[in-house]
Amino acid sequence: DKLPGDGEDAHFESVNAIENDGLVKLSKRSKGPWMEDIQELKPCWSRTDLDEIEQSRGYVTFSLTNGPEYHVSQIADAVVVARYLTATLVLPDIRGSKPGDVRNFEDIYDVDKFMKSLDGIVKVAKELPNEISIRDLAAVKVPNRVTEDHIVESVEPVFKSKGNIRLATYFPSVNMRKTAQKSSVDSVACLGMFGTLELQSEVLEVVDSMIERLRTLSRKSNGKFIAVDLRVEILENKNCHGSGSARAKSCYNAQEIALFLRKVGFDTDTTIYLTQSRWDNSLGVLRDIFPKTYTKESVMPDEKKGKFLESEDSEFEKVIDFHICSQSDVFVPAISGLFYANVAGKRIASGKPQILVPADIPATSAPITNYLSPYVAKRNHLAYSCFC
Repeated sequence: DKLPGDGEDAHFESVNAIENDGLVKLSKRSKGPWMEDIQELKPCWSRTDLDEIEQSRGYVTFSLTNGPEYHVSQIADAVVVARYLTATLVLPDIRGSKPGDVRNFEDIYDVDKFMKSLDGIVKVAKELPNEISIRDLAAVKVPNRVTEDHIVESVEPVFKSKGNIRLATYFPSVNMRKTAQKSSVDSVACLGMFGTLELQSEVLEVVDSMIERLRTLSRKSNGKFIAVDLRVEILENKNCHGSGSARAKSCYNAQEIALFLRKVGFDTDTTIYLTQSRWDNSLGVLRDIFPKTYTKESVMPDEKKGKFLESEDSEFEKVIDFHICSQSDVFVPAISGLFYANVAGKRIASGKPQILVPADIPATSAPITNYLSPYVAKRNHLAYSCFC
């Protein structure tokens, strides 16, 4: 199945020709090209628009896989399918990249919040009834952002025949651009994607403490810091250079990110958080220019490292990165793909549109607003369909 990183839409979209049009304002209180937050957007969807489910028949099970950038999409699709089928949704488990690497939903996310958010929309069970065997579940694959037509044609017949299904989402595309067509499942999809998942208290505490530490290190910029999604192992396995006349790139290395940030005006004293888990020698060029460059091993509380950093499983690390990148004062995706797209959605919803798409700048400097993400500059992210 196609995963992010495959296909043409994994390249960054060019932003140079886009007008800023007042979408972001530069901060007058901080040294450097920092941009202000905007007012948090309000959901366009309303629970009152959705008829309450009175009875359910059959069960829909699924797993969360591949990290938090996938989880939000997998939840949205499962909620849409279960709602359409008037089925009961079974709380998913969380599966890592290694065989047998399985966690409970409550290890990372807040179960009570999840169930309460779907109350009256979809019935949720914590587990399958004993009389239903996992072997009896019919496996059904659906594309990300599943449509009503697809459910009618490819899911409902199987559900009616088998009674219970196991759902898996595949990703034919990694972009999260909104579509012109309105659908009857839009409100449910918006609720599933943006209104259901919150971190459980211990994970949230770790994220908050790391953000507080980064802000403390950023006193000269009024506590502001940049989060950069830059993971060495992905850069090593990916051809960053695109093809064709546009020469669109899909990723940028540490040196390219350092030069980009300097050319758009960030001071060398700027604090930078990298999603790279542990320091790698290839990052030295970035720290040479920005000495306050940190990975999570530098800013995570020591007493939390055993559980959240030094275990074999990287699931906690991915979740921590996703939420720090969603809350930083500026987010720079050095790697295109679903992590960038779904962090962008979370930031747009919470009034943090400061997302800069890197580029090779031939001049010695350039206005920072030239590199605002097209998701924001063109207001074409799915989040703009869900929030007003």
